[in-house]
Amino acid sequence: MRLTTKGRFAVTAMMDLAMRDKHTDQPIPLVSICERHGISLSYMEQLFSRLRRGELVNSLRGPGGGYHLARPAEQISVADIIQSVDERLDATLCGGQEDCQDRQRCMTHELWSELNRKMLNYLASVSLDDLVQQYTYRQGGVVYIEEKPRRAKARQQIGDVKARQITGVKMGKMAAVHH
Repeated sequence: MRLTTKGRFAVTAMMDLAMRDKHTDQPIPLVSICERHGISLSYMEQLFSRLRRGELVNSLRGPGGGYHLARPAEQISVADIIQSVDERLDATLCGGQEDCQDRQRCMTHELWSELNRKMLNYLASVSLDDLVQQYTYRQGGVVYIEEKPRRAKARQQIGDVKARQITGVKMGKMAAVHH
């Protein structure tokens, strides 16, 4: 039983999206999520295609496009995310087919099946908002979200990075400052 990078990256990206989505009406560009977490754009596009089909994100195409959460972070569970990207969490050797040993159910099948149920129940009980709040708390309650200005607005802003202090999580390389 292993959670692969597919599930881990999907949860990380959704958490990033949730932190930014609540503080802006602008769609969040996928490339910015990739840059913040060192994940390849083509891999992330595959994951977000699945997240979109799972109705967890909405996309806006074209210049200024990006993603928003399809529903509030409180209503999206970690299990929803993992299942949307086709991640399979299964501790049994047989994939739940009950043919683990010589096409028969193995002696420990119930143990591993119960572990699967408990794991899924736990992941279903943790919302995206829970993760953001836990991360925020561990970071001392302050969030810095660095945003590169959109091209149309770039001329109006001084410098190439716009930083906003948001109650929540510390992002980027800026020092945390409390209100």
